[in-house]
Amino acid sequence: MTRSRTPEGTRGRILETAERMFAEHGVFSVSNRQISDEAGLGNNTAVSYHFGSKAELVRAIYLRHSAPMEVLREKALDEHAGSTDLRDWLGCVVRPFTGHLASLGRNSWYARFAAQLTTEPKLRELGLVDVGQTSLQRTITAALHRCLPDLAPAVRAERDEMARTLIVHMCARREADLPEDSAEMWDATATGLVDALAGLYLAPATFKSIN
Repeated sequence: MTRSRTPEGTRGRILETAERMFAEHGVFSVSNRQISDEAGLGNNTAVSYHFGSKAELVRAIYLRHSAPMEVLREKALDEHAGSTDLRDWLGCVVRPFTGHLASLGRNSWYARFAAQLTTEPKLRELGLVDVGQTSLQRTITAALHRCLPDLAPAVRAERDEMARTLIVHMCARREADLPEDSAEMWDATATGLVDALAGLYLAPATFKSIN
């Protein structure tokens, strides 16, 4: 029996297909039946059988990528523990994401999938908006905040949201047109993002946050 005919192999095909289709068309524009057809599965109920709901399928795609990024975050956190340099902590935010994307090579859809998650209001109904707030991410964010000037909490939170949006959508744009040497491109992208985010976080607050 080949891997593609095992339950694990079928789940993997569904995850890969759904990630690509969600990245291209959006989570709510793609049906479970379309995913099954595109994955070459004869059973149109295969997605529901293996994952239950659309929310659980989306969560499974996220978790598939979250684990290797958590490893990279832990290494970054160990490397920069005790640092008071804002750029070190911005690197801890950016580089686990770009490093994971680099590991995927040219057959990568995850940044575009993540961009869909950040722009789809209906995902709030599925409780998936904050799915990425892991303990390591919160630790890194707290260390980053300690490096900032005295910003009001609402302004700081707003800039965190701006930073997440910039990271995900810039990486989605890069992913759509990957060069042969994608690893070098991702490293350059990470450096550019750290530069931009340093300016974002250190800019004076001259208006009252709407949050």
